Amino acid sequence: VQLQASGGGLVQAGGSLRLSCSASGRTVSRHNMGWFRQAPGREREFVAVINWVAGRTEYGDSATGRFSISKSNAANTVYLQMNSLKLEDTAVYYCAASPRAVMTTTASEFEYWGQGTLVTVSS
Repeated sequence: VQLQASGGGLVQAGGSLRLSCSASGRTVSRHNMGWFRQAPGREREFVAVINWVAGRTEYGDSATGRFSISKSNAANTVYLQMNSLKLEDTAVYYCAASPRAVMTTTASEFEYWGQGTLVTVSS
């Protein structure tokens, strides 16, 4: 499975960005597609996950109410719409794929990772 993340950039606080993650490879290997982020000096943090078949979603505390994860089966792409961005959202955002049938939010259970895309929120 290959994952290609894009859409990061510089945005002012309160603004919006949409990240994309294009996936290729065996569908069975990406039952769950997720977004994680890592800020300098901090551990990788769960942001959101979506089940590829059922479309069920789950969000981390920092994303709830502001971010939305979605998918396009036709495009083999997962999106992360980020609204009301805050300074603390600044991080490298990674998309990841897990072959587990059960939804997971644990980074170690995601086997495939994209290269990351940098999101910088300025004041």
